[in-house]
Amino acid sequence: MHIDAPIEVPWKSGAWTSLPVSAEEAGGRLRVTAAEGSDAWRHTGYGFVHDNEHALLEEWDRERAVEVSFIADYDAQFDQAGLMVRIDAERWIKTGVEYADGALQLGAVVTDGRSDWSTAPVPEWAGREVTMRATRFGDAVVVRARAAGPDGDPGPWRLVRLAPLDPGATASAGPYCAAPSRAGLTVSFTSWRLTEPDADLH
Repeated sequence: MHIDAPIEVPWKSGAWTSLPVSAEEAGGRLRVTAAEGSDAWRHTGYGFVHDNEHALLEEWDRERAVEVSFIADYDAQFDQAGLMVRIDAERWIKTGVEYADGALQLGAVVTDGRSDWSTAPVPEWAGREVTMRATRFGDAVVVRARAAGPDGDPGPWRLVRLAPLDPGATASAGPYCAAPSRAGLTVSFTSWRLTEPDADLH
């Protein structure tokens, strides 16, 4: 399928996995304030299950890529925002920018019963609009990211993760945020759209 132009997904079309403290739409953006203690994780390393992230999801058309753009002021351990892909409570992917160990990190958590976590520091992305992109590709999902420059240039895409995803599964996708360690994290989601899928892996 060829998509001539990105299709903006209305904020009201999705359903929350867990309600945030507030979610206000204005000027085409969605401003979301996360609840203290919100997170998504299963077992690995930490020994707990958290399933109260704030993800606004709708069923994902596998023929299209999904992109989420956002801006946030991260300043507490594990502040996070980005894109979530979810099959069910035990099978999901969250990917985006997270503040961990004193630095901004670009990463992904891939979960199939148990979670894993990969990160890479991106301190230069502070204060910039970040876009996360996911494409279903056979038995996988390809996750890419970019950050807009001060001149408005969208920046180059970089590969974040190639992860397995059941090709027969129905998945939902959309923006998400969480604040495991504090109250007051507010994220401005600037866009949620469906676009032309990646043609190949590289």
